Amino acid sequence: MLQTNVFGEVIEECCSNPITGYFRDGFCRTDKYDRGSHTVCAVVTSEFLDFSLAQGNDLSTPRPEFEFPGLCAGQSWCLCASRWLEAHEAGCAPRVHLMRTNSKALEIIPMDILSAYAADLN
Repeated sequence: MLQTNVFGEVIEECCSNPITGYFRDGFCRTDKYDRGSHTVCAVVTSEFLDFSLAQGNDLSTPRPEFEFPGLCAGQSWCLCASRWLEAHEAGCAPRVHLMRTNSKALEIIPMDILSAYAADLN
């Protein structure tokens, strides 16, 4: 499944430890069944993890039944584009790896906003 990043290039792996992505393949790939659009490769922060928990999505607590170890600040994870945008609007959006972020995220988040949070550009 060839998908591109926000620059129209082949998308790079977001994270394999812990394994992320809608397809749990390490990439922020998506398809028509991914209702959350797990397309933004972000470096999560404690502030974002607290925000996500307050929104009803606990990303910090391990869930062994789903082989999910729980996230810690500093780890990369494929976030839902709409949740990342909510965090931006609340002032707590984490930085993003644009080379690892799916171009589909641009359907929800304008490129100028994403670029302001770039973790992988000089």
